[in-house]
Amino acid sequence: MKFFFSALLCALCGSLLAASQPNIVIMLVDDMGVMDTSVPFLTDADGKPKRYPLNDYYRTPNMERLAARGIRFNNFCAMSVCSPTRISIMTGQNAARHRTTNWINPDNDNAGPQGPAEWNWKGLKKSDVTLPALLQANGYRTIHVGKGHFAPREFEAANPQIIGFDINVAGASIGAPGSYYGTKNFGGLTNNPKAKKKPGSAVLGLEKYHGQDIFLTEALTLEAKAHVGDAVKVKKPFFLYFAQYAVHGPFNSDPRFADHYKDSGKPAPAQAFATLVEGMDKSLGDLLDHLDALGVADNTLILFLGDNGSDAPLGHEHAVACAAPLRGKKGSHYEGGMRVPFIAAWAKPNSGNTHQKRLPITAGAIQSQQAAVYDMFPTLLGIAGIDSPTQHIVDGKKLDTLLTAKPDSSRRETFLMHYPHSPHRTNYFTTFRDGEWKVIYHYFPTEVSGGSHYQLFNLKADPFEQTDLATTKPDVLKKLMQGLITGLEAQHAVYPVEKGTQTPMKPKMP
Repeated sequence: MKFFFSALLCALCGSLLAASQPNIVIMLVDDMGVMDTSVPFLTDADGKPKRYPLNDYYRTPNMERLAARGIRFNNFCAMSVCSPTRISIMTGQNAARHRTTNWINPDNDNAGPQGPAEWNWKGLKKSDVTLPALLQANGYRTIHVGKGHFAPREFEAANPQIIGFDINVAGASIGAPGSYYGTKNFGGLTNNPKAKKKPGSAVLGLEKYHGQDIFLTEALTLEAKAHVGDAVKVKKPFFLYFAQYAVHGPFNSDPRFADHYKDSGKPAPAQAFATLVEGMDKSLGDLLDHLDALGVADNTLILFLGDNGSDAPLGHEHAVACAAPLRGKKGSHYEGGMRVPFIAAWAKPNSGNTHQKRLPITAGAIQSQQAAVYDMFPTLLGIAGIDSPTQHIVDGKKLDTLLTAKPDSSRRETFLMHYPHSPHRTNYFTTFRDGEWKVIYHYFPTEVSGGSHYQLFNLKADPFEQTDLATTKPDVLKKLMQGLITGLEAQHAVYPVEKGTQTPMKPKMP
């Protein structure tokens, strides 16, 4: 009898704990910039959403649906390439601090010819404090579906289960799929001996779909829905980290949507990219429908975002082109390389829901105050009622006030993005945003930087970065450079090195 009551008490405590914690979904889209959507994120002078031609090219009705239920940010910043952003989400730290400052090559240290030897190519470790591990330790079922890219192939966190995920589907060291087609085994071996296969790029864990006429995005969606359903069946709160391989290259056309773009006049790769965007959007819609069907939508918080700026195959990498009207793209030092879509919403708004009372989100709103990917970590721990270990440094700040569409005067509007590597669209650079001002420091001046170490832009007067003020605003340049240098030193950043040596090349004041 005593055992019976003890068991009953444990069951009741478990149920109460689950009831006090909301479900959490992060849907992370690879290489999706802020303009790769029919949802207008940019605003006019009055703060109203403003449509641009790219908003009319892409079809994302389910992003529109999610945005109507929640709030979207038009100044949400990520790192300019993928692995740094992903580890920032997991740790709440800026890339300059966690030192995974480049995308992780699965098999070779890709610091670059003058990159720092001490950068964190090995990525995450089992001993690191991570969001999934903290949620797992506090009663959540933690589910990873899609792209990992947290560590190289031979290191432990190549398997996301090492960093706190109970379940891993398709997460490994690779940064892109060998193929999106099930008929090509998602980049695995085929029966055709002449078929080209990129070594080590096959998506793992989806063998049951091999040979089928199914697109990778759809297969991952089916897996995500199944594992969420399993968590609901056993009445456990869940954390779903749904990291789409889309819309990263290869730009394989999703045949379900190809007809939508065939008369667009855009080149074939850009049409294929658009089908990847629309397939990702269908995945979002299917997940929203599934949460509704399971009866858990009003208890589920969704954060939707991209991991870096757009990689759409449209125009020159430093021009106003693939992210128009923003300048630049993934890997560049311009806003098109770092601005990403971010939508926060309860999957089904319900003002009477306990969780939604604790974290109210204004529906249909736009937030223009700057925020960044590492802010998700403290925000999600807060709504789950979990404390981060005191010894773990967190660069992010809670988004709670911003989610109500109000300004938060306690937050500094600064963002530091450090890329001490090459080769990419821009090499060896650091950017620092402070309010309306942005400075870029180029460690090795080239034609890309106008032959100077410095570029300075006023993003309020010149949001599309057309007028470099480095020579005409020397006082502002010095102030921004001091902020950049102070930020790097505070985060114990590593720096590019002199050619042929290991001597760090720290930024110089003008």
